[in-house]
Amino acid sequence: MRYPVPQLAPESFHSTSIDVEKSQFIAWLCHAPTPGDFETLLTSARAAHPAASHHCTAFIAGAPGEQQAIGFSDDGEPGGTAGRPMYQVLSGSGLGEIGCVVIRYFGGTKLGTGGLARAYAQAVSTAIETLPTREVVERDSYTLRLDFAQEAPARDWCAEHEIPVTAADYDGQGVCLTLGWPRGEAVDTAPLENRLKASVAITAAPHAQDAAQ
Repeated sequence: MRYPVPQLAPESFHSTSIDVEKSQFIAWLCHAPTPGDFETLLTSARAAHPAASHHCTAFIAGAPGEQQAIGFSDDGEPGGTAGRPMYQVLSGSGLGEIGCVVIRYFGGTKLGTGGLARAYAQAVSTAIETLPTREVVERDSYTLRLDFAQEAPARDWCAEHEIPVTAADYDGQGVCLTLGWPRGEAVDTAPLENRLKASVAITAAPHAQDAAQ
């Protein structure tokens, strides 16, 4: 599976701000591969804006469609007017591993439940519009058995097809390369065999590797 994630360093964030009826809504977005990364963002937002009226949140700590490592909070706003609309924007964006805090400074004019939901959703949407992203590819580990002479051209082929070689084990018969094959894509070694002019043996490793670029 391939999906975009925020291209942000750990403990950094992307921020934008909108004003709605004199209230200021400041959105912070971060890369959140784990719920802990989101909690770091929330702690930083509260420390930076202690006088804000609310610090509303939403996160998806996994691939798009993740159902377990997710969450959202209204932080004192009327139920369903902040966290859920924020989460719905994140979910509809197709992004994964993303956390969001919207910091509100109340401007004196009540927006009503519908107005609040629209404002929080707009704050997140506005931030996503300028969010830098990169692609993550979920991968499974496969082992490829080769003769010594086949290793270099096989590595070249893997590099051309953006298939990382994560390990190499040598013995008297040759080399066994561990590859990160894109999850969900058919394991087709015919093009590699055409390059090597020989058959190759590839088998699934006993465990999947983590998502990688």
